[in-house]
This record gives sequence, structure tokens and C-alpha cells, in this order.
Amino acid sequence: MNNWTLNSDVLLLEGLKVTRRSSFPAFLLLLLIYIFIMVSNMSLMFLILMERTLREPMYLLFCNMSVNDVFGATTIIPRLLRDIFLPSSERFILYNHCALQAFCNNYHASVSHTVLMIMAFDRYMAICNPLHYSSIMTNRMMVNLSAWAWGSVFIMVAILIGLSVRLSRCRWIVENPFCDNATLFKLSCESILINNIYGLAYTVVLLGSSIGSVTLTYLKVATVCLQSKNNVLNSRALQTCSTHLAVYLLLLLSGSINIILHLTASLSYPTIGSWYTSCYTLYPLH
Repeated sequence: MNNWTLNSDVLLLEGLKVTRRSSFPAFLLLLLIYIFIMVSNMSLMFLILMERTLREPMYLLFCNMSVNDVFGATTIIPRLLRDIFLPSSERFILYNHCALQAFCNNYHASVSHTVLMIMAFDRYMAICNPLHYSSIMTNRMMVNLSAWAWGSVFIMVAILIGLSVRLSRCRWIVENPFCDNATLFKLSCESILINNIYGLAYTVVLLGSSIGSVTLTYLKVATVCLQSKNNVLNSRALQTCSTHLAVYLLLLLSGSINIILHLTASLSYPTIGSWYTSCYTLYPLH
């Protein structure tokens, strides 16, 4: 069975721990979550596209987040819904499909960081430089920033997954309910030194720039609010920044939980790669 699976590029997903009794409630819960994500985000996109008064930079950023949420949910949830009712010994996935899902998961989570970085900059300009906001944060500027947010991480994630796909495989069991970069290189018995080096650089660049830019932005916003005696400005800053900050903290929390899950599930693997390259593989529900 092992030889047949390896030669056929078929993997077994073992991470979904659902009993026969709890399978239907789990299916119903996941289905409702998926429907909510799709309906809410697509409704928001439709509203922004149809209403001309909402075609402003801030709302274009909301469209980016909605598109990314739909993309991330569609990458993971439909397959989980299918696998819930399958016996654990029959949850197979082609290696190519696993690699594609890993790419989509990392890409979705990385885009979440870059888009939230742009949102932080947008809030900074609106609160700290309101007189120059309309001249700098134009729709054209927002389109360029959005292209950077999606394009830059596309290249980074493509290299990340490519380094894992190049490895030969000696295992065929995926100890995760879905595929991500960490599960890909865990299938190999080769040295993953290059993966660790690039994974560390990838994490430092993306996470460092993300945390650094958001932290500096909100420190500047807080300074302006403390120095200002304008209650209207302070109230506006609180309203516009609290939601963004909550979403960003949720993203960091979900990434941290995923790192812990990978580490506790793979203590037998002598690698530090899961510290680095699994930082952004868990789908963050915004």
C-alpha cells in the first residue's frame, strides 16, 4: 500500500479527527461558516461596486479583504466538508492538489498581512495627515498598492512552495486536515536546510514588516490623539482603528496557534522549518 501510494502521488490526510457521531454537527457548522463567509463578503463587494459613493480608497481595501476571505475559505472548507463523512482511511488527495492547496493557503494568509499593512497606512494618512489624504490616497494609488500586496507575496510564496515540492518523498501520510507548506516538507527525508533558511527570511521580511509597520502606525496615531484636544478626531480614530487592530491581532493569534499545532504534532521531526514556514498557513477568519 505504501509503495503504491508513493508511486501514484496519492497522500492520506489524517488530521481531521471527527467521530461518526459528531460528523453531522461538524459538517453543519462548517457549512454555515462557509455560507456566512461567502454571502457576507460577496454582498459587501457587490454593494461597493454598485454604489458609486463607496468607490473610495478605504472601501477598495475592503474589497481586497473580501476577495481574499472568499479565496481562503474556498481553498479549505469545501474539501473539509467532503472529507468529514469519509472514513479516515479513505481521505486521499493527489500530491499536486496538496501542493496547490498549500500554495493557496500560504498565499491567502500572506496577502492578509500585506493588505492589513496598506489599511494601517490608509488610517495613518486619514488621521495624521487629513489635508493631504485625498491627494495621496487616490483610487489609482490604491490600485497600485493592491497590486503590490498581491503580486509581491505571490512570488515569495511560489518560491517557498517550490522549495518544498522539489524534495523527494519518503512518507505519504499528512498529519493535518489540509495541506500547507509545513506538511509538504515533512513528507521528505532529505535535508531541508535551504527550506529553513528561506523560510526564516520569508518570515522575517513579511512578519517583521507587518508588525513593524502596524506598530509604528498606531504609535503615531496614538501620539496625535493624545496631543489633540479634538474629541471628534479622537472618536473617529477609535472607531476606524479598533476594527482594523482587532482583525490584525486575530490574524497574529491564528498564526501563533498554527505554529503551536505544527510543533506539538511533529516533535519527532528534527526540523525548525515548521517554526518559520507554517506561520501563515492557518486560514484567519476576518
